[in-house]
Parts: sequence; structure tokens; C-alpha cells
Amino acid sequence: MRVFLLFSFLFCSLTSFGQTRTIHVFVALCDNVNQGIVPVPQKIGNGQDPKNNLYWGAGYGVKTFFKVKTKDWQLVRTIAPKDFHVLERLLFKHVSKDVYMLADAYDGAEIKQSIEHFLRSSNGQIPAQIKEKDKILNFGGGADLLAYVGHDGLMDFNVNITYKESVSKPKDVMILACYSKSYFSPEIEKANANPVLWTTHLMAPEAYTLKAAIDGWMRNESGKQIDERAAQSYHKYQKCGIRGARNLFTTGF
Repeated sequence: MRVFLLFSFLFCSLTSFGQTRTIHVFVALCDNVNQGIVPVPQKIGNGQDPKNNLYWGAGYGVKTFFKVKTKDWQLVRTIAPKDFHVLERLLFKHVSKDVYMLADAYDGAEIKQSIEHFLRSSNGQIPAQIKEKDKILNFGGGADLLAYVGHDGLMDFNVNITYKESVSKPKDVMILACYSKSYFSPEIEKANANPVLWTTHLMAPEAYTLKAAIDGWMRNESGKQIDERAAQSYHKYQKCGIRGARNLFTTGF
């Protein structure tokens, strides 16, 4: 009987720790024309040009940073997006953990759709599956972690989303945008999601912060620990002072 119980415990533990985890990142491409932002140089502020965009193809954009500037992630493949709002879709895998990340580059003119898709997914809606070899990977409302990167469009427009009143398990979410806690709080609360990381002031939503926060999330760290990782990374690249960086990021409601 003892042997059976020990085997059952080990089996359950291995199953739990061996489970594939998924992350879905929604990136609204920086757009000088179609977003209420302080204009950036034209080359990196074209919301229809993922290759050079500040939040995607530029040096600290999501695509370039995860594909080129970190050794922790590998690009598995580029996937043709079915949604016309999405200009490029990339599937990454962590090199040492069974974690996959799907990153979507939304046309900068379609920022409202990117935010609405992120919020609905945070509520467990619009699940999507991708087959990768022998695995079925769950994204959208089926992902374990959802992140939004880009301009805080809720400063400029409202969304009208019908949320499910109850969810089986709150989704972990990260929102790298200016003043994201102030503007996203009502929607995240209605989505019954868990805000692991968001911001209190103006910020540059570049990929080094996202990467640092994901590192903590994969280690099952607390929101406070992830918050500190984000602050340390932001200070490292922005040279803004660790105190200012710590004041910028926060966790929970």
C-alpha cells in the first residue's frame, strides 16, 4: 500500500511539473499615424511594417529580442496568421523548459482589436490551438499566461466586451503599456484575471522587461518577485534608477 501511494504521489508530481505551459503575447505595433502617441522616428513608427517596428523588429522589439538577443528562446517557426489584424505570428520555445510562446504582431491601426483580443483571452475566451509535432498547444483563452505590449489604447478609446462571469482558473496577465494599472484595472477585474505585472507611469514597453518577467513566471515566483525582476531589467536598459523602476511596476489589484 505504501509503495502504491508513493508511486501515485511521484506520478502526480511528475505530471504536474512536466506539463507543457503556454504564453500568448499580443503586440500592437507602434504607429505614429493611428495611435495617440508622441511620434517616434518614421522608420520605427510605421504600424504596417513589422520588420522595422519599435515594438517588433527593432533592436528591443519582441521579435528581435527573443529571436536574436537572448539564448533562452528559440524561434520554432513563423505561422501564417488567419486573422487579418495580425501581420506576423511567431512560435517560440524555451530552450530548457517545456514552455511555448506565441507572439502576434498586430497592425498598429488595429490596436483596438489587439486589446480586445487580449482582454477576451484573459477571460478564457477565443481559445486557439496550434499543432507542433506531437503536441497540441493552447493559446488565446487557453494559454497559461497572456501579455499585452504596446501603447495604452484605453487612453484613447473604450472597449465593449461581454465577459464570462465565472472562470475555472484566473488567467495570469502582464500589461506593458503606460499607466496600464489605471486604465486596464476595470477590464481585468471584469475578466476575472490575475494581474501579475502592470505599470503605474509612462514606460517604454520593450522586450527585455517582458523577458525578465516571464523568467520569474516560469519559476512560479510571486508577483512581488516578478515585479522586482521587471524593475531590475528596466533599470539596466533604461538607466532610470532602480527606485524609479521599482515605482513603475506593480502587481495585483
